[in-house]
Amino acid sequence: MSELEREELIELERRGWDALCESRGGVFYRDLMSPDAVMVLVDGSVLGREEIAASLDGVPRWTSYEIAEAGRIPVDDRSSALVYRARAFRDGQAPFEALMTSVYTVVGGRVRLALHQQTAVST
Repeated sequence: MSELEREELIELERRGWDALCESRGGVFYRDLMSPDAVMVLVDGSVLGREEIAASLDGVPRWTSYEIAEAGRIPVDDRSSALVYRARAFRDGQAPFEALMTSVYTVVGGRVRLALHQQTAVST
């Protein structure tokens, strides 16, 4: 597979958010992330694939989300980053808003999430 396209990356992000809205984020991200992938969360935590998957099991689901201002940054012929603004909503909570960066790479012919980083935005 050659360069990952912007729309393909947005679709992967939407599938992840959809999984979080359906309380199946742990299963989804365990499958999507490369074995050595990490997520850097808004609280400064740096978690690996299994820690992320375990942390998403049983958490309250998001009721909706928005992806805006998405842009693709090519890294090489098999990796690209998607940078975007996200707003997500849970019942009874203030909206979550953050700038997101997800780096995807093709490993063994399959697109995998290698790195995800979140920066909180004040609303």
